[in-house]
Amino acid sequence: MGPPDVLRRLAAGRARPRPGERCDLCGEPVPDEHSHVADLRTRSILCGCRACYLLFTHGGAGGGHLRAIPDHYEQVTDFSLGAGLWDALQIPVGVAFFFLNSEVGHVTAFYPGPAGAAESLLPLDAWQAVVDAHPQLATLLPDVEAVLVRVGGTRRAEGFRPEAYVVPIDACYELVGLLRVHWRGFDGGEEANTAVAQFFEGVRAKAGVGGT
Repeated sequence: MGPPDVLRRLAAGRARPRPGERCDLCGEPVPDEHSHVADLRTRSILCGCRACYLLFTHGGAGGGHLRAIPDHYEQVTDFSLGAGLWDALQIPVGVAFFFLNSEVGHVTAFYPGPAGAAESLLPLDAWQAVVDAHPQLATLLPDVEAVLVRVGGTRRAEGFRPEAYVVPIDACYELVGLLRVHWRGFDGGEEANTAVAQFFEGVRAKAGVGGT
C-alpha cells in the first residue's frame, strides 16, 4: 500500500480514532484519543495502545519497519516563501504537507482536494530552497513527521502571510479527511475554508503559539 492509498483510506473515515477501537498490534482496547504507529513496509498507520506505542519509539524495534508517530507540534519560526516559490513547488491550492519518504529516498508533497489527497511532483531544487531558508526543516523524522504549510485555504490567498508547522504525519491525514467531508464545488467553498482555518487554530494551540 503506497502513501496515496493510505491517504484515501484515512480520508474515508479513519483519520481520527473511533469509540471502541482496539490496538492494531495487540488487540487491547484503546481510548478515543490514542497514539499511532507507522508501518513503513505497507505504508499504513496502525492504532496503538500506550505499551505497544512505546515499543516502537526506537528504530530497531519491529524489525525497523514499525515506527511510533510522535505527538510533537512545532512552529517553523520566521517562515517565508520567496517570490514564485509556491508556484515552483507545483501546489495549486493554499495548503499542503511535505514529508521525507524513506521508501523513495526524498521528500514528497500532498495537497487536499475533493477526492482526498493528490501528490505533487515535487521539484527537489525548489524544496531544497525552502530547507536552505529554514534549517529547522532538515531535522524532520522520516515518514512520521511532516511540514504542514498554509498560504491560504482551499484557494491561495493573495497577501496571506505563510505559516508552517512540524506536525505528526497522522495530523496531515486528519486534515485530508476533514476537507474531503467539507469540500464543495470546484474550489472547496467557504465551508472547507472555514474547516482549514479552524484546523490551523488547533495546530497553533498544540505548537504553543497564538492565533494570527
